[in-house]
Amino acid sequence: MAALPDDFTLPLLTAFNREWFTSGTLAIQSCAKCSTLQHPPEEVCRNCGEMTFGTRVLAPTGTISSHTVVHYAPSRALEGSVPYVVVLVSLDDEPRLRVVGNLLDAAPPDVQIGAPVTCEWTSYAGDDGAAIKLPQWRLA
Repeated sequence: MAALPDDFTLPLLTAFNREWFTSGTLAIQSCAKCSTLQHPPEEVCRNCGEMTFGTRVLAPTGTISSHTVVHYAPSRALEGSVPYVVVLVSLDDEPRLRVVGNLLDAAPPDVQIGAPVTCEWTSYAGDDGAAIKLPQWRLA
């Protein structure tokens, strides 16, 4: 798969996910009280119940822990992209954290569990004018 098509539905930005979708980094939510890292970003810390957060930027590298090949497009915007690969990536800096994304420019037979990947961000204009940067992955 190449970058997502221009008419792909973009995520709605909130106070909790804005940095994740606009920074162009792996800005992982970090609890202000117990320092637990969690992804995706949420309103409450899963560990201690705190509702105040910062972020910790992690390296844009990881390994494929799971993947699926999409053969049937979930929306018309993706019909021209099938088949494509969606990966679940275990981050090198925090292996228990996993991030989902498309795998760019890789044929399904070339995808292996444990393969190293690097993150790239594709930028799209959001409804409010913010540049929404979606993390996607490429075999390293």
